[in-house]
Amino acid sequence: MKRSARIVAPITAVVLAGLAATGCAPQTSDGKASKDEKSGTLRVWLFREVDNKPKEQVVEAALATFRARNKGVHVDVEYIPVDTRAQRVKAAFNDPASAPDLIEYGNTDTAGYVKDGGLADVTAEFGAWADAKDADPTAKSSVTVDGKVYGAPLFVGVRALYYRTDVFRELGVQPPKTQAELISTAKKVRKARPELYGIAVGGAYTYGAMPFVWANGGELATGSAGAYKSAINGEAARKGIASYTSLFGDDNCPAAKCAAMGGNATVTAFASGKAAMAIGGDFSHAAVEAGAVKGKYAVVPLPGTTPGSIAPPFAGGNNLGVLKSTSHRTLAVDLMKTLAGKETQGRLFDAMGFLPTYTDVRAEAARRQPFVKPFIDSLGAGAKFVPASPGWGQIDASQVLPTMFQEIVSGRKDVATASDDAAKKMDAAFAAAG
Repeated sequence: MKRSARIVAPITAVVLAGLAATGCAPQTSDGKASKDEKSGTLRVWLFREVDNKPKEQVVEAALATFRARNKGVHVDVEYIPVDTRAQRVKAAFNDPASAPDLIEYGNTDTAGYVKDGGLADVTAEFGAWADAKDADPTAKSSVTVDGKVYGAPLFVGVRALYYRTDVFRELGVQPPKTQAELISTAKKVRKARPELYGIAVGGAYTYGAMPFVWANGGELATGSAGAYKSAINGEAARKGIASYTSLFGDDNCPAAKCAAMGGNATVTAFASGKAAMAIGGDFSHAAVEAGAVKGKYAVVPLPGTTPGSIAPPFAGGNNLGVLKSTSHRTLAVDLMKTLAGKETQGRLFDAMGFLPTYTDVRAEAARRQPFVKPFIDSLGAGAKFVPASPGWGQIDASQVLPTMFQEIVSGRKDVATASDDAAKKMDAAFAAAG
């Protein structure tokens, strides 16, 4: 594994001493540290990005502010690979001596991490935090389980429809206003330009497919924490599934090539000039700009089922959370608020393109960078989130929904059978999670 980039305190002896003190802090029976030390070293795990240097620079600026406010406190930041985060975090939950004080985590992991007993309840601190009053409700829901807050949203990611302006102009077509128009436009492009996918879609692209389900009135599941039941086989959900899977075929995106594609592959197909449309995120902008279609594309919200409507997007993104085992709770919460605060989120947008979770900061970002407007409009149309159940992690890891889509587009099962089978697997995961 490639060595992680690190920001390390300059006095090694002090760092080691601080780590030793953290590791040896006695724990209570529920995993909480019995101490709340106001000095020493804080350990932080953040995700390593493809181009991590700009993120490091923003983080270092935030740390300078934190250090000025907390004299003598050291901060050790390690940038960990996203792909191996599950193993690292699980090990940290099981061994407080090796655990950091603060972590970055994907927002679909919240419920699972809370069930594992790894994250601290910061409801009181979040409620008293001035910045939090402007937090987007969907982003706040991603750190909330059973009414309690377990972190601070760091950024939000949503998807919209990228399309080739030159191809559309050549063929005399307009950006689709409904999902039916999206399907017919994709097939028209494919017929006229067979070297292109009309729209690049993927059988393994769960979060590109779900807006079709949600736009048709379907849901992933119904209920609440501890009592979720799959709704993926409901009548409305099946309409959305049928709509999305109709895009797999020789008349748009051949199943033999597209069934296994995920979100990154569909965006790559668009960026490289092999597709006239793709469902991509605000976080895909840099990759598209670096591709063959630079200057030849635009973005609009993914349409819903009626003219002028917007399909509800999945609200992805990352959060920051304080570990329950930390022996520096007050300092860790302070650092969490510094790294996830308005000033740092604004800088992260400028450096990385991460969409801020605060409505006012996001509006200012749109004013300065108009490319984010379609994504902000999509968020405002009613973004959706995954069920707040620890079982979702198992559903996601087991590829339940990609398997369903792939069974349909391969012809092995019809929509009804595949969705029924997926619902059974989802219900089993929800039940096992409790």
